[in-house]
Amino acid sequence: MQLDATTLQKMSNTIRFLAADMVQKANSGHPGMPMGLADMMSVFHFYYRHNPADPRWINRDRLVFSGGHGSALVYSLLHLWGYDLSLEDLKAFRQMDSKTPGHPEFGHTPGVEVTTGPLGQGVANAVGFALAAKQAAKLLNTPASAFIDHKVWCFCGDGDLMEGISYEACSIAGHNNLDNLVVIYDSNNITIDGSCDLSFSEDVSMRFHAQGWQVLSIDGHDYEEIEAAFEAAKTQKAPLLIIARTLIGRGAASMEGSHKTHGAPLGEAELEASKAKAGWPKESFFIPQEAAQWFGSAAEKGDLAQREWQSSLNQAPFKEQNALLQALQGPDLAAIEWPSFEEAKATRETNHACLNAIAKALPSFLGGSADLASSNKTELKGLGVVPGGRNIHYGIREHAMAAISNAIGLYGLFIPFNATFFVFSDYQKPAVRTAALMGVKNYFVWTHDSIGVGEDGATHQPIEQISSFRALPGFDLYRPADGQENAECWAAALEEESPAGFVLSRQALPVLDRSQAVGEVKQGGYLLSPAKDAQLTLLASGSEVALALEAKARLEAEGIATAVVSVPCFDRLCRQEESYIDSIIDPDSTVLAIEAAAAQEWFRFADGVLGMESFGASAPAKALFESFGFTPEGVAEVAKSLLE
Repeated sequence: MQLDATTLQKMSNTIRFLAADMVQKANSGHPGMPMGLADMMSVFHFYYRHNPADPRWINRDRLVFSGGHGSALVYSLLHLWGYDLSLEDLKAFRQMDSKTPGHPEFGHTPGVEVTTGPLGQGVANAVGFALAAKQAAKLLNTPASAFIDHKVWCFCGDGDLMEGISYEACSIAGHNNLDNLVVIYDSNNITIDGSCDLSFSEDVSMRFHAQGWQVLSIDGHDYEEIEAAFEAAKTQKAPLLIIARTLIGRGAASMEGSHKTHGAPLGEAELEASKAKAGWPKESFFIPQEAAQWFGSAAEKGDLAQREWQSSLNQAPFKEQNALLQALQGPDLAAIEWPSFEEAKATRETNHACLNAIAKALPSFLGGSADLASSNKTELKGLGVVPGGRNIHYGIREHAMAAISNAIGLYGLFIPFNATFFVFSDYQKPAVRTAALMGVKNYFVWTHDSIGVGEDGATHQPIEQISSFRALPGFDLYRPADGQENAECWAAALEEESPAGFVLSRQALPVLDRSQAVGEVKQGGYLLSPAKDAQLTLLASGSEVALALEAKARLEAEGIATAVVSVPCFDRLCRQEESYIDSIIDPDSTVLAIEAAAAQEWFRFADGVLGMESFGASAPAKALFESFGFTPEGVAEVAKSLLE
């Protein structure tokens, strides 16, 4: 043991009561988990490699708190370790504009690696960090220099392991033998409603053994057992699960072990009694000098570790690896040679060419599909499998895939994509939302984009999904109408430091004639086919753009001047100046939007919408488009009705 039990207890109580004080002052939060894990964290302090002065050091350990509701624990530790988080920040817990929001947020609080809160996602994020570290080590390590040799630590609870995403992610971790990953399971047998016995009785140890993990079980309040478990992590040969049996609200005077400590302050009387029971000063936010010194040693240790690491790199024959590192950290977007498209193709096909063009130019670009690479057209040809290659086989695990991909994007060296059918984006939504919240550069490829799916029927035909993702702040959704738009959408998306989705067709789409176009794809929408003194303007995206052009020809044959606007990215168009929007959508014309989806958002620009009002049906795509009115005749009739 590096320290005697008395000192460790003092460190534990420092964490325990800082967290309890934060929750009490805010009159909001979750004191139970921080108090229960405090003993684990005081020992963990000596095993966690990081540098508070440089939170982005590439070879730091990654620390994920999947139970993000325990944020008071996270902030207490970050403050004690010396990150840019003051005691005043702790006192502002859960208050407006503070650095200490209710759940940890990446990019908002120094030292927070990933946004957590929705249970289970942090477990999948940790798997993503571990997979990214394996990829980095494979690419950058040499016999003389272990450029990447850090660990990924994840603290989770009963609720995290009940969520299906954790099972998906841990299965991937075992399959890939991620021996750089340690998950500490805070097994306090409590959820909001009471004992886990109400709903959770499986043998977690057997579950993880079956998935190829090493498993240890310890008393999470016994310092010697805690230390032994962390020592075992130094020589792990597979992903490691440490089951730590703990008491929620450890140290609470009368509420220790009670579910009542989970999501509410202890109360002034209970907190005062708890401190008295521990022999702790009544003073709020008290930090003993001895504990401050031990925790504060993280800054000196981290700086030394980083300097030693850097020194070893300078001494090693690292020329080629250093050049690759620079390419990974600073991708040269100008080096991408975009393909050209001269014949009708499905946008899932043209997207395949775009993905491979990006991968050829950017060694940081990698990704995979949820067992649909041959149908999504997402294989990076000849580039092998991660680690070392660029293709990731996620299996049929859409939710975990999205969260793992988020962490790969946050790791600092890679630009990831992931893919599935658009209708299955519903399985990914919580992770897509956190991607947008974090602003992580992660790309979601969604094919089979509409009723054009055809015979697979309503279960596989996305209707409402596109509207849902357009409503998501910080997320751009692209639905290109042909290969050229597809390439230009990718070019626009790669320039942004935010996530994006690509909604792509199964059926072939004709090449558009853009010789008269006004505006650009990167502006979200552009005037594809102008008309002098237009009476009608047709707005469309994806496969419906060609349909709009056919309807225009029919309408103009009847003497109705009609313009067509292609809108590959509704979100970007919404951000344009009004003057630009007026330059492509004639404000004096009647506007009809056409999209084979729910399409209600189009009323922002349109007087009428031709969209879907049902879930589709099982039939050949051509028959479906005809049945639901997506024909030149159908569009023309709806358009003319708006003019009446």
